[in-house]
Amino acid sequence: MKLEFERFMPKFWEYRDVASGPFRALFDFRKIWKQAVFLCAGVALTPLILMALIDYNVTQKAIESEILLRTSRLVSNERRAISFFLEERKFALDFVVHDNPYDTLKDTARLETILENLKKSLGGFSDLGVIDSSGIQVNYAGSYRLLGVDYRRHDWFRQVMEKGVYISDVFLGLRNAPHFVIALKHLLPNGDSFILRSSLDMERFQKILSQMELEPSGDAVIINRSGVLQTPSRYFHDIFSRIPFAIPDFSSTTQVYQTSDSKGRIYVIGYAYIVDTPFILMVTKQKNELMKPWFKTRLHLVAFLAVSIVGILAVIIGVATYLVNHMYMADQKRVMTLHQVEYANKLASIGRLAAGVAHEINNPLAIINEKAGLIKDILTFRSDCAVDAKFVGLVDSILSSVERCGAITRRLLGFARHMEVRIQKVSIRDIIQDVIGFLGKEAEYKSIVVSADIPEEIPEFESDRGKLQQIFLNLVNNAFAAMNEGGHLKIAVAAVPEKSVSVSVSDDGCGISDADLKRVFEPFFTTKSRTGGTGLGLSITYGLVQELGGDIQVESAVGKGTRFIVTLPLIREPQISEQKKGDVDAGIVG
Repeated sequence: MKLEFERFMPKFWEYRDVASGPFRALFDFRKIWKQAVFLCAGVALTPLILMALIDYNVTQKAIESEILLRTSRLVSNERRAISFFLEERKFALDFVVHDNPYDTLKDTARLETILENLKKSLGGFSDLGVIDSSGIQVNYAGSYRLLGVDYRRHDWFRQVMEKGVYISDVFLGLRNAPHFVIALKHLLPNGDSFILRSSLDMERFQKILSQMELEPSGDAVIINRSGVLQTPSRYFHDIFSRIPFAIPDFSSTTQVYQTSDSKGRIYVIGYAYIVDTPFILMVTKQKNELMKPWFKTRLHLVAFLAVSIVGILAVIIGVATYLVNHMYMADQKRVMTLHQVEYANKLASIGRLAAGVAHEINNPLAIINEKAGLIKDILTFRSDCAVDAKFVGLVDSILSSVERCGAITRRLLGFARHMEVRIQKVSIRDIIQDVIGFLGKEAEYKSIVVSADIPEEIPEFESDRGKLQQIFLNLVNNAFAAMNEGGHLKIAVAAVPEKSVSVSVSDDGCGISDADLKRVFEPFFTTKSRTGGTGLGLSITYGLVQELGGDIQVESAVGKGTRFIVTLPLIREPQISEQKKGDVDAGIVG
């Protein structure tokens, strides 16, 4: 997992500029990246999330309000239908008592005719009874034997005598079937009174409820003011059982509220008290069922929000990484260029110093060489001087040392001359031998065996002699630093005919780990920081090889050694100046 993360980790992630001093925060690219990501994410995502939350709440409240409004409208319409049904029956009974004298209503045949007419015209009537003021039923038309029944002690009789009209709860009675009663009191001219009483079956009543447009989870029932079901319920058991909710408070208008049952299910309940009756119309709906369309919409909203957030974060992270990485690369190129200039200036200064030292040393060497040669001539050609072989040998030793010093000064002058860029025909053999000769004493001091395998057929090619010397000096110095006392350095040259020449510099030193191997050419990266390494040698070498149109590769194993392979082209491609390059791009140069 860590390796996978490192593969996608940007180059600036582990970068630490140890040379920035008090301005370290300006070059903390990881911190800059985090600030850019958090700032852009905050600016982009905060309005999006706020708008999503606002839209979520507003939409949910609007849907809930619509559910409550629709439920209230449904209950109000149904209350009007039920009220009309009951008022219609009361008006029918009122018409009967005003249209028929008391004596006529006491006629059984006439009463049965009236009952048949009511059944045909309005429906719902199951019987009719005439009750005198003493509570005795003096006439009856219907399917039961109720003539002569005494109702004086019944509660409904007292209520109708007091109020003039009465509508009962639903009950079973003698017929053992759910029904309710409407009774009207009518005053006679002589001051006496009688009651016309009718039983209504529940079929038409329930038909009104069944015609309501309810959701599959909805239910419409009528309860009395004690919470007892007066009509069958789809979910709350049978008729005459109690509802699982509290009895709603009285209200002259339709009300809607939310409540929950013992199982935690939330219900939307709309109710209306039916005036002058013991009935309460109640419509119940499961809120979760009503909110299902909103739940689907909410899922789409959350999914859209999640996808938007992921997309925005991906774009922000990608753009921030791209920009900060370019800032890092630009800074690295700037620093590398500054150090290359500084390094070139140092080399130029060293070259000028070497040239000055070489010239200063050459003058006394010329005098020593001249005088030693004169002494040798005198000893050799003058007969008056006795020839001492030992003395002549000492003179020859002086001349040999002078010649060696001359070779060293010529080599110093050669390096000094090549500090400036100059393309010329070069021999890779001569360059490598110069480098080996220049570092020969250091190799002897460290007991390092240096071998060079340079075939005779390696052709000359055009390149910059000074840059090539600098490249191989850096590689050999690195190899010396990687080996302890004793070691082997091998330089091998091979050529691909008419294409390139390849130079490998191999040592059997400590080697480089796989993690560090990927970064050896980065500026300021070094594994020798404790021993004075700056991390510039290989980065500058890499840049020089690139400038010469070549390529450099590295192979290494910890404890076995390292091998650098420099590939240089035999045919140098012509360099186009920036101005001319612009002309080519613009189509000026054909």
